Amino acid sequence: WVGRFSSESREVFVARFKVLKALGLKPGQRVADVGAGTGLYTRLLAKAVGPAGKVYAVDISQPFLDLIAADAAAAGLANVTTVLGEDHSARLPDASVDVVFHCDTYHHFEYPRSMTRDLARALRPGGEMFVLDFERIPGISSAFILNHVRASKETVISEIEASGFELVEELDLPSLEENYLLRFRKSRSPTASSSGSD
Repeated sequence: WVGRFSSESREVFVARFKVLKALGLKPGQRVADVGAGTGLYTRLLAKAVGPAGKVYAVDISQPFLDLIAADAAAAGLANVTTVLGEDHSARLPDASVDVVFHCDTYHHFEYPRSMTRDLARALRPGGEMFVLDFERIPGISSAFILNHVRASKETVISEIEASGFELVEELDLPSLEENYLLRFRKSRSPTASSSGSD
């Protein structure tokens, strides 16, 4: 199952360098890789922000985090810190990161609004969040995606905008066909209607 998360057949693996470039990361930035899995993007993010930067690899699976820590140590990436997250929280310090990134993770959130509000809390003022996830279009998307992914892109945008973010753009990457990449900016406090439970 570890191999499945970093298989070359995964579109997000094939497009990884183009996705990384689209994030526009700068040396010294602090990034949260939420739902880091086996660490495919963690390693790339850590190299992009350099020794002066930091990457928090967040996941709810301790075995995945152990794998990431071992891989980072083997690669000499001292700027990677693993964090065991929870259903409602990434368990990051307040205003601790410049960028939040998650790859094929948002649709797994049991409590998407609570988690997104928590990520807004962890972001510094003006911080950005990038959401890379599956397109879910009835009649077009594969049966796997339709059965596996709970929400359309429009629903995802609506949930995130109600939780303290504004949509900046959808990044156009020709190498992404089954996935989309959205860029949000932390904007304000969540709306009153979104402040309750999911």
